[in-house]
Amino acid sequence: MTTTARHILIVEDNPDIARLIQLHTQDLNCTSTIASNGTQAIQLVDKHSYHLIILDLMLPEIDGLTVCRHIRAQNHYTPVIMLTSKSTELDRVLGLEIGADDYVTKPFSIPELVARIKSQLRRSEANNKATAVTQTKIECGKLCVDIDRRQVHIDTSEVILTAREFDLLVHFMTHPGHVFSRNQLLEQVWGYGYDGYEHTVNSHINRLRAKIEADPANPHYILTVWGVGYRFCEKPE
Repeated sequence: MTTTARHILIVEDNPDIARLIQLHTQDLNCTSTIASNGTQAIQLVDKHSYHLIILDLMLPEIDGLTVCRHIRAQNHYTPVIMLTSKSTELDRVLGLEIGADDYVTKPFSIPELVARIKSQLRRSEANNKATAVTQTKIECGKLCVDIDRRQVHIDTSEVILTAREFDLLVHFMTHPGHVFSRNQLLEQVWGYGYDGYEHTVNSHINRLRAKIEADPANPHYILTVWGVGYRFCEKPE
């Protein structure tokens, strides 16, 4: 059982909702800080490290999507649960595309939110432990990934990936030859099952191929297994 308290940033402009979330995260052995607007959230993210960020989409001054982009520009990867009253598919997909790890729509139940928080903390801690005991660099053909620095190179040229693209590539490269369905990738890389959001995986893989493949239409690294999903090559052609 974890004895060290995890620190959570709650970015929510409704003080009643913010305090309610803060109260229930205390039961998870978490301390929390509340930011009531996007400007304050960015200032806190720049000064402190957090184990998890709960982020409202509709915020004063700077909106949640912009804050999420700023979080994802940091070197250290922090799980983000997006919290919003918007519920359309476009809003959900946009949040996930930008880098949110989970998405909870208001009004929400506290048990559901607590379950999502637990899931993201478990995943983050498991990833940190796995990274500590595995190699820090992975190579396949001309492709080289430095896990500690979160950098990717093809030959001597650096490839700029988003945080989610990087996590997806590392997941593939640490399981060469293994076939993953889209739902499995959502659960194992995004950290939560998103029924009906398989196209999120497709769009990320298409962008990743565009960045690492010499010919994205005929990929050598991330291969499609028709009717099943995707796998990473064991040896590049």
